[in-house]
Amino acid sequence: MQCLMNIKKEKDINIKSKTDKINDCSECNASCNREDLFSIDDRLVCRKCLFGETLPVTIYPIGTINNNFERDETPFGRKGSGAVSKIELLPSQKRFMLGLEQEPMITIVYYLHKSRSVKTCFKRGIDGKQVGVFASRTPDRLSRIGIQDVTLLDIKGTTLFVKGLDAVNGTPVLDIKLKIKTAQP
Repeated sequence: MQCLMNIKKEKDINIKSKTDKINDCSECNASCNREDLFSIDDRLVCRKCLFGETLPVTIYPIGTINNNFERDETPFGRKGSGAVSKIELLPSQKRFMLGLEQEPMITIVYYLHKSRSVKTCFKRGIDGKQVGVFASRTPDRLSRIGIQDVTLLDIKGTTLFVKGLDAVNGTPVLDIKLKIKTAQP
């Protein structure tokens, strides 16, 4: 499974297959393949207009999140959410887990596979302030990468039980890192 940056699903932008060409970049009018178009403020913008000559990065997931959350039901922003999620790592990842059980807090890096059209400006959910993507935690972003510090409750084989994760069921996990305590400014 490759995690590439495709913002909209086929049904959302009326494209029949990956090979269909459309003349729909709203900024340069280039004819583009589906995987080279991103939905920004409900307009299609091509990869080249957004990223210039940089190439996409291929990342392989190491596991999947298993919980009861759907797209608009995540506990983010709800204080005291005691919801437990399972992170089911691929069996091949067992070799990298040495010492993990000794860490009470870890950081989960995951792929926001259910992202929607990116808005350049919107009201932030936690306080209603008008902001851009980089001043928010919205899952609707170009990079589609999410990060979350969680409490590690238990490990059984290659399954981690964590509390405080705001990702939806089926989310691909990209990495796990030790949470570093930083001094407050």
